[in-house]
Amino acid sequence: MSVELNHTIVHCRDNRESAAFFAELLDLTIGETWGPFVPVVLANSVTLDFATVPVDSIVPQHYAFLISEAEFDAAFAKIQALDIAFYADPQRKARGEINRNDGGRGVYFPDPSGHWMELITRPYGG
Repeated sequence: MSVELNHTIVHCRDNRESAAFFAELLDLTIGETWGPFVPVVLANSVTLDFATVPVDSIVPQHYAFLISEAEFDAAFAKIQALDIAFYADPQRKARGEINRNDGGRGVYFPDPSGHWMELITRPYGG
């Protein structure tokens, strides 16, 4: 049997706000609420299940998404329009810049709950 990631739970301040932010940014659809989860389905059928938890229990995580050049253009325009701080690097030294690692483009930015999101157009080492 092959092993595939099916879903992961993303702790957040407000499950609907975080799911909407993410879905709007990447032009994805919010799924049917199931219990405490608001799912957003990715192209490879993995779901991000957003769950509201107490703010003091949120541990910021890193989520990286491989997207097309056109999807990057659209998402990056939304990041800029929403005036979200963005960086070319995970250390947050190159504010207001994107990177061009591995011949693609990449950007890091926070989501509404402080998770560190990354968009890349080429896989690392690729």
